[in-house]
Amino acid sequence: MFSHSSAMAKQEAPAPLKSLNSDNPTYITFINKSSRNAEAWWLDFEGKPVSYCAIQPRRSLQMKTFLTHPWIFRASDGAKMLVNLSEVYFPTPVQYEVFGYPRYQPVYVTAPVYSLQEYCIRLIRSMVRKEDICKLEIPEGLRKELSRDPDLLRDIQILDAKRAINGSN
Repeated sequence: MFSHSSAMAKQEAPAPLKSLNSDNPTYITFINKSSRNAEAWWLDFEGKPVSYCAIQPRRSLQMKTFLTHPWIFRASDGAKMLVNLSEVYFPTPVQYEVFGYPRYQPVYVTAPVYSLQEYCIRLIRSMVRKEDICKLEIPEGLRKELSRDPDLLRDIQILDAKRAINGSN
């Protein structure tokens, strides 16, 4: 009889979206390649976001962090940004220069390709006061989405649930 579990390699569950320890330091340079300020958020040991700073367009931030410390970036209006083409960045192991100094590894922060709906929501939010959204002649689903403020904690919960289902970073 064929055993499905013996035929498939055992998959490891993804690490939770929170910092696990500060055992293995690494050195990174976050480079903002977008045209918007990129707010750096470290997820602490409880999975709560801690704001580090906003990196201006075409600027960078050098820092020491740790392997199990996840990072997320958002634009000033709460729109998601990508880090090395992912929504969550987990640092990679430290690398050393010839003389033994740690090398700051480049990590690129970019704006994603937004869906038409995401783009419209961002545009309308920038042009219409929140109290006037109910006056717009737009589909109800779009109106509901516009009435919800960007929520980083909700985004983190959604990302964590997706990772649990997909088993990936």
